[in-house]
Amino acid sequence: MLTMLAKLLKALNSESAPWQIALALTLSMIIGLTPLWSLHNIVILLLAMIIRVNLSAFFLGILVFTILGMAVVDIWSIQVGEALLTRPDLQAMWTELYAQDIWRMLAFNHTLTLGGLCIAAIAFIPVFFLSLVFVRLYRQRVLNWVNKLKITQMLKASNFYSLYQKFAE
Repeated sequence: MLTMLAKLLKALNSESAPWQIALALTLSMIIGLTPLWSLHNIVILLLAMIIRVNLSAFFLGILVFTILGMAVVDIWSIQVGEALLTRPDLQAMWTELYAQDIWRMLAFNHTLTLGGLCIAAIAFIPVFFLSLVFVRLYRQRVLNWVNKLKITQMLKASNFYSLYQKFAE
């Protein structure tokens, strides 16, 4: 856990693109707000590997969004999923989809899966842009403030820091 947090801070401080970190957090939101062992989560994991998002941010985001989902969002997810699955005008569509194997494997007949995926889909764009703004603000304000501290300048000037940099890469 601490290693992932350290890697995330290293990614935030590095020259990696802010969109990679923001997209990692956004994709992790989908996995965190839906049941873990779902087919769509495997697709999201593969997508994260193909796009080459920051994996530290991705895995830490899964942990954060899973905790957030279990504490707060799951109640809403179940309500949204139940509302969609019990709508009379959608019954024929759900019956037709459930008759096909691929849709049965996606488990959209499960209220938590369907509701969590709908909430994650609605929140995808706002979370991406909020994460992007957060990364940029962190780099502009917090990182500059930390680098101006005397203790940081003393540590960076020491032999220990140069040794750390050598072994960290």
